[in-house]
Amino acid sequence: MARYIGPVCRLCRREAMKLFLKGERCYTEKCAIEKRNFPPGQHGKARKAKLAGYGLQLREKQKVKRIYGVLEDQFRRYFESAERTRGITGVTLQLLERRLDNVVYRLGLATSRPQARQLVRHGHFLVNGKKVDIPSYSVREGDVVSVLGRSQKNPTIEHAMEEVKGRGIPEWLSFDPSSVTGRVVSVPTREQINLPVQEQLIVELYSK
Repeated sequence: MARYIGPVCRLCRREAMKLFLKGERCYTEKCAIEKRNFPPGQHGKARKAKLAGYGLQLREKQKVKRIYGVLEDQFRRYFESAERTRGITGVTLQLLERRLDNVVYRLGLATSRPQARQLVRHGHFLVNGKKVDIPSYSVREGDVVSVLGRSQKNPTIEHAMEEVKGRGIPEWLSFDPSSVTGRVVSVPTREQINLPVQEQLIVELYSK
């Protein structure tokens, strides 16, 4: 699956908000938003026009794509899948939240979603006792996500668990630090997804 491999700090600057793509760096003064809170590029400081209509809708879609690390075709498939479900508002986010790489991140086993994606691709995690190395794998209610035996002492995972101790676990997940195991307690609701996103703008964009 294709993925964005360019500089990520410029993505945060383009969306004018922290997308938390660089792990613990995003919580320090080294964060690009803290140092240069204006759009990237030669004329970034001069971009002061207020967005409206299509511009707002596009920026909202780009923001969600960049948070979860998916490209246009993949994001559209998520949207089309959500469109077939009743109550479309919020369903796309729920599908994205159920991605295995996002669940690993939410459980505190990685400091960022890109790092979680890499760890999943390298085969460090089990779902219901079976190794899964597909970041887009969609977990279900009752699924158990655990770390492969030999990977429990992986320095990256140990460091991540130490770094994100105070971040907390979403209500729809549970985590047992002693066995390094997480469980999907329920399918996430929109209220449990703490992201500043207006899904209706994305719906309007794709409805054109």
